[in-house]
Amino acid sequence: MLISMERFALRQFARDAAQQSVGVIDFDPDEFTRRVNEIVERRMQSNPDDPPLKPGYAPFCKHVFVDNFTPATAYAIPITADNRHLLRSDYVARTPKELPVLQRWFPKDAVQPPVAKYLDVILYSREQIMKENAATGEGNTIPDSSEWGIISIKAQMVDEEIPMAPITMMRNALPLREGGSGVPLDHDLYLQSVQVWRTLATVL
Repeated sequence: MLISMERFALRQFARDAAQQSVGVIDFDPDEFTRRVNEIVERRMQSNPDDPPLKPGYAPFCKHVFVDNFTPATAYAIPITADNRHLLRSDYVARTPKELPVLQRWFPKDAVQPPVAKYLDVILYSREQIMKENAATGEGNTIPDSSEWGIISIKAQMVDEEIPMAPITMMRNALPLREGGSGVPLDHDLYLQSVQVWRTLATVL
């Protein structure tokens, strides 16, 4: 198995808040990819009965949870009475090809999130990446040798998936040409996500 870094995820390594939506990773992206591959390979060899790639929201999506080996801070923090007034909102698109959607966040210079304990490395299959790139006219970006591509990294305090934000679920339900994944919205998962994200906001 070989995992590569997708261009879509490189925005998180740009150190430019305008280019990302889940937190900057102050780390070399090539070294990051090498370490993730090393961790996955080691887990596969040491415990073949426990796959290192955990299921995501669709068959083409997987998660790899690793100890945080970067300086990245938690990408989301609780909303409290003391910090609620710091929240900002705007219509945001992650790429020029996506439709902007309404998001809320804490400005990173207004809060002090803790250094994350874990990284949720989110992968898409080679086939899905090629399908989405073709739909948006991006061309092929994943190397021939790669089975999976890193499309996002979430620095967080728990070693399990934090539910996708409701607006992200809605965006993913859009057609491929609009920057979505073409995956139907799951009503129950959406309501579960709402309960979580009533009390959380990302830090950008």
